Amino acid sequence: MTEHAPLIIDVAGTQLSADDRRRLAHPLVGGVILFARNWQDRAQLLALTAAIKAVRHDLLICVDHEGGRVQRFRTDGFTHIPPMRAFGELWMNDGKAGQGSGALRAMEAATAAGYVLGSELRACGVDFSFTPVLDLDWGESGVIGDRAFHRDPRVVAMLARALMQGLLQAGMANCGKHFPGHGFVRADSHTEIPVDRRSLKAILQDDAAPYPWLSTVLTSVMPAHVIYPKVDGRPAGFSARWLQDILRGRLRFDGAIFSDDLSMEGARRIDGQVVGYTDAGVAALNAGCDLVLLCNQSLGDGQAVDELIAGLADAQAAGRWQASRASEARRQALLPETLPQPWDDLMVQPAYMHALDLLP
Repeated sequence: MTEHAPLIIDVAGTQLSADDRRRLAHPLVGGVILFARNWQDRAQLLALTAAIKAVRHDLLICVDHEGGRVQRFRTDGFTHIPPMRAFGELWMNDGKAGQGSGALRAMEAATAAGYVLGSELRACGVDFSFTPVLDLDWGESGVIGDRAFHRDPRVVAMLARALMQGLLQAGMANCGKHFPGHGFVRADSHTEIPVDRRSLKAILQDDAAPYPWLSTVLTSVMPAHVIYPKVDGRPAGFSARWLQDILRGRLRFDGAIFSDDLSMEGARRIDGQVVGYTDAGVAALNAGCDLVLLCNQSLGDGQAVDELIAGLADAQAAGRWQASRASEARRQALLPETLPQPWDDLMVQPAYMHALDLLP
C-alpha cells in the first residue's frame, strides 16, 4: 500500500498532458477531480479516465456531480438529476387527505437518483462523486440553496440515506458535506469566510444532526469553510477540535475526511491571514483531514499544483506533517470494489430503466 497519498488535483483539458501524467505519478497524489472543461462526450471521458488509471490504477477519479446546478456532465446521454430540494418537496407532498405517501415516494426517488447518478458515472470510468449535501435549507445561503434536501435534519438524514443506498447499488461511495453545516450562513466561502455564531449545542442538535444518524452508511465527509467562533477560531476544515474531537471522537465517524478546495479564498484564511497552498494543506492534514483538494490550478502552467506537491513533500521531510496509513486506507476504501456496467448494457438494464421512471 502507498504510504499516504493525500492530494486530489485536477487536470487541464479533455486529455492528459505530459505535465498531468508527471503530477499524477507523484506518490503524494491520490486522485483527480474532474470538471465540465474535462468533458466533451462519453467516449472522450472514458478515454480520459482510462488514461488516468494507466498512470496509477489506484488513483481515485472524483467529480462534483450532485444534480441540479452542480452536475458536470449534462449531454451525450447523461440524465439531468434534479436538485436535492426536489426530493424534499416530494416528501412534503403527501397527497389528498394526508395519505402520507410523500415521504415514501421521496425516498424511492432519492434512491433512484443515487443509482442513476452513480451508475452513469461509473460507466464512464468515474469512481466517486462528492454527494450528498447534508446542509439544512435555512433559506439564507445562496451557495447552498436548492442543493439542500430540506430544513428539517430528520428529513435530510432520511433522504440522504436513501440516495446513499442508490449510490451503493451502483458500487459508489458517498460524501456528506459540509460538516457541521453551511446552510445557516449567507456568505459564500468561495470568495470570503462565512462566520456562524451559534453555540456548539445549537449546531449539533440541528445542522450536524444528520452526521451521527448516518454513521453506519457515511463513507466520507467534507467540512465547511466556515468559522464557528464559539467552538474554534479556525474554519472547520482546519480545526482539530471539529475534526478530531467532535467528528471523530464525539460523533465516532471513521471514514475519510476531505478538505474543501484549497484554491477558495475561504479555504486559506487561517487565524486571520491568507496562507499559501502548502501551509493550508499542512494545516488541513494536521487538523485531521485525510485528503486535501486543490482545484482549477492546472490551467496555464499549473504552477500552483507543482508548488503544492513540492511543498507538501518538503514539509513531510521536515516533519511538519506525518503520513498516515489509516488515512491511506480510508482513501483506498473509497475506490469501487465492483466492475462498472458498460453504458450500452446499462441503458437496457431493467433496474436502471425503472430508476429513471422514479425521478421527479
